[in-house]
Amino acid sequence: MFKNDFEKIRQQRVLICGVGGVGGFALDALYRVGIGQITIIDKDVFDITNQNRQIGSERIGESKVLVLQDLYKGIQALNLRIDEAFLNSFNFRDYDYILDCMDDLPIKTSLAIKCQNFAYGKFISSMGSAKRLNPKHIQVGSVWESYGDKFGRKFRDFLKKRRFKGDFKVVFSPEVPHCIELGSFNAVTASFGLQIASEVVQDIIK
Repeated sequence: MFKNDFEKIRQQRVLICGVGGVGGFALDALYRVGIGQITIIDKDVFDITNQNRQIGSERIGESKVLVLQDLYKGIQALNLRIDEAFLNSFNFRDYDYILDCMDDLPIKTSLAIKCQNFAYGKFISSMGSAKRLNPKHIQVGSVWESYGDKFGRKFRDFLKKRRFKGDFKVVFSPEVPHCIELGSFNAVTASFGLQIASEVVQDIIK
């Protein structure tokens, strides 16, 4: 399918921040399509509550990135906490695409600010995927134009408070939440990750 663009795909460098229910599936798709350099960052370990939606979650108590590095040979794994100190010391310009698959709003905000000079489509952020059932509601657009997502609204508030004036692509769903307590359905979280991966590939070969 990608024979005319495979070399271009192979040359790309992708950084995935957070490899839970969304980031893990973005990794899977990008690895299988042939992205040449993939780096994943996450400090979490697999917990029993991850088993309904995360790749590698059968290995409870083990580092997410190290388990995934074992499953996806050749990727780079950074078993590090993404915090302000990390963001201030890491060179994001070593990568062509930065994928934000985290749910920590202050850190998402700082990461977006750190990557604000990336061209539109090179930095992609996942909005709220919890409490939803139907992946057909998933959409892609500007962070300022996403709607129907409480998490995304809070994210924009954080960006405004930090006087962020840039723009970047987000994957979101305006589907009305189906539960009060926090819960996730892997058909939706996985679809978020797969959509993010699709956006990367479409941008590469456009």
